[in-house]
Amino acid sequence: MTAHVLLSDERITRIPAIESGEPLVELESRGFSAEGRQYVREGLADRLAVAQTFLPTGVRLHIVEGLRPIESQQEIYDGYRAELEKLNPGISDREAHVLASRFVSPVEVAPHVAGAAVDLTLVGENGPFDLGTPIDATPEQSDGACFFDATNISREARTNRSLLADVLTSAGLVNYPTEWWHWSFGDRYWAYCEKQPNAIYGPTVAPELSSLSTPAE
Repeated sequence: MTAHVLLSDERITRIPAIESGEPLVELESRGFSAEGRQYVREGLADRLAVAQTFLPTGVRLHIVEGLRPIESQQEIYDGYRAELEKLNPGISDREAHVLASRFVSPVEVAPHVAGAAVDLTLVGENGPFDLGTPIDATPEQSDGACFFDATNISREARTNRSLLADVLTSAGLVNYPTEWWHWSFGDRYWAYCEKQPNAIYGPTVAPELSSLSTPAE
């Protein structure tokens, strides 16, 4: 399998994020199929809308997760890293960090906390498409089938992944190749893939959380 550049790689971590100030938008209000209230940056939402137009009639993008709180990102990272340390006794801190970043981004560079990424799949009139693994299947659980270019998936799943990639890359998104479902725009990984000097989105919070943290006047 191809050696991928991971989010822990210094080629990613050294890219600066220069916040554009672009607002978050709620995806269901934009007509997307989504699980609950999912927020992303406006530029990402616009590109998802373009990608949707490239799909065959009756097929839709379904967004499972967009913006993620920083605290949740850290909790997911810590939990997965702890699992890896149990599976690999004696592993060094650096090795654990790199292994964990295959599946969970370190919080300091995480696209989800910036509203710059979505976890998504394809759905049709008869329900979800087969894309080889459930969303969030770890490399250990899936024997690596969660990697976008995995060969241990069915022909149908490969065809569906190719369709997903075709429409999303045509709209300007990039995939994190260890997770077929994770696509982003405006984050450090996008900047690296697209040879941009900086990311355009930094960490942000959902509107309802922002209002809770603002003292009443």
